[in-house]
Amino acid sequence: MANLNLHSATWRKSSYSGTGGNCVEVADGLPGVIPVRDSKHGDGPVLRFRSETWYVFIDMLKASDTATS
Repeated sequence: MANLNLHSATWRKSSYSGTGGNCVEVADGLPGVIPVRDSKHGDGPVLRFRSETWYVFIDMLKASDTATS
């Protein structure tokens, strides 16, 4: 993951991002890794998650949201 080139990555904002500028962006289509960044700092640091770890995290968020509804 250390040599991952993200210059041509296509980033998208979270569907839960509001208009306040506090947005998370993820890049899809990179084998085995999900990069995540702060949309306000596009040239800033990027967190890189293994795909399996990211999807477990998302599933846990969805389960938590369902449990509190």
